[in-house]
Amino acid sequence: MMMRYERRYPPTVNSPAETEIASEIASALVGDSNVRRDLLPSMGAEDFACFLEAKPGAYIWIGNGASAEQPMLHNPRYDFNDEILPLGASYWARLAESVLAK
Repeated sequence: MMMRYERRYPPTVNSPAETEIASEIASALVGDSNVRRDLLPSMGAEDFACFLEAKPGAYIWIGNGASAEQPMLHNPRYDFNDEILPLGASYWARLAESVLAK
């Protein structure tokens, strides 16, 4: 049996300054107690990592309520929580306003 190993995606590594900005915006929207900053590293591949190699940034999870009954992303039974669309739009708008104001 032959095994073929390919390196396709680099690790997704958030830059500290941009992660702090993203965390502050999220905390302002949903409260500090609802923003998780202590997640363990994930081994999942993410193409956003390629952007982070070129520019500093932060990859975040918006937390759409995945549970044991609801599979996570990249699963054929995944069902996006449409109720969080206003929250996501508000996050991106405030993030853009904050960064562009500087």
